[in-house]
Amino acid sequence: MINPSIPLPEPRVLPWPPAAAGLGALARLRHLVAGALRTGRPLAVWREPGAGRPQLLVSRSLEAAYTGLPPALDAGAPAGFAFFPFRDSDHNPAFFLPADVRFDAARPDALLVAPAARALLPNIAAWLALPTPAELAWHHSPQPAPAAATEAEYMQLVSRGVAAIKEKAVLKVVSSRAARRPLPAGFDPLAAFDKLSAKYPQAFVSLVSVPGAGTWLGATPEVLAEVTADGRFRTVALAATQPVTEAASPRTAIWRQKEIEEQALVARYIVNCFKQLRLREYQETGPRTVVAGQLLHLRTDFEVDLNAVPFPNLGTDMLRLLHPTSAVGGMPKLAALAFLRQHEGYDRAYYSGFLGPVNVAAPGVARLFVNLRCLQVRAHEAILYAGTGLTADSDPEREWQETEMKLQTVATVLI
Repeated sequence: MINPSIPLPEPRVLPWPPAAAGLGALARLRHLVAGALRTGRPLAVWREPGAGRPQLLVSRSLEAAYTGLPPALDAGAPAGFAFFPFRDSDHNPAFFLPADVRFDAARPDALLVAPAARALLPNIAAWLALPTPAELAWHHSPQPAPAAATEAEYMQLVSRGVAAIKEKAVLKVVSSRAARRPLPAGFDPLAAFDKLSAKYPQAFVSLVSVPGAGTWLGATPEVLAEVTADGRFRTVALAATQPVTEAASPRTAIWRQKEIEEQALVARYIVNCFKQLRLREYQETGPRTVVAGQLLHLRTDFEVDLNAVPFPNLGTDMLRLLHPTSAVGGMPKLAALAFLRQHEGYDRAYYSGFLGPVNVAAPGVARLFVNLRCLQVRAHEAILYAGTGLTADSDPEREWQETEMKLQTVATVLI
């Protein structure tokens, strides 16, 4: 067993006790999640695109979490998991969950405990000694569930957005809606996480449960900002949607002018962010057609070699400028957000915010994703979210059908 009186190196790698020797990697993950939830702690489980196994991060307390942007996307920032709303508010605060306890299912024989979490050692010993409960006590948001828009209501929102574009109040606006679905009997968020991971191997799959914010499950295709171990900053312009069919693949898809324009506006927004920082040394690749689950999108990639430019905090600076991007809000940013505040009719909360690990894989490495294709787990129902980018050529009926397609990404776990 763990002896909390032993002096700790920084950080401390803790072996599992013999009693847990028979547990597989996923069973150990569930065991730790149960202990964190039992004691009311925030946690994040995620599986990165293309990775084989998930990772777990537990924070020692909600009070230990940072609020606001991570201190920096560089080697000097603490390790943790960012979980940010579409718009920061008292009801939906922005969290940066410190990596006080870490578990990687690819290396299941040890836990990593941060120096700041030494007081958790007795608790961890208790978590490991107790049996795993059949049902886990996930955190639920205390805020009222958003109203689900009907088809007629959403089409009216789209019509208002198109009218605002034609009146030149905005260049683009991204409308969205919530849908409510009953949870199936015995719904297990961790099992749903495994199902999404298997179904969407190239997505960023996440399960985040935080007191006050609730429990959120998703499989997003969209990178917001990435800083790599070799000093590269990357971001992506992802927009336009059509279903994968026998006639429409990445090689054969035909895009309408509306969709090409929508994606070009997102790419232009990123270029304008670079211009605000007076950065000209970036590489732009695309647009190209990519697959995300059963959907096709247009994608343009941007990359900056941080070793070749005098911008040591480019990741943090770009993150502040990018969020919320034109792909989830619109352009110009303030005018589009004002339109949504007046007409969208519900609180997006953490849908179309961003999330992901910072300095967890290694110092200076961050991977942040836009929180799309997600649902919020309530006590007896799931709240699903989807949106569409509007231009002057948008058709309300087609935009409704696009949200229906996007909802199916995570709705598959409710069947």
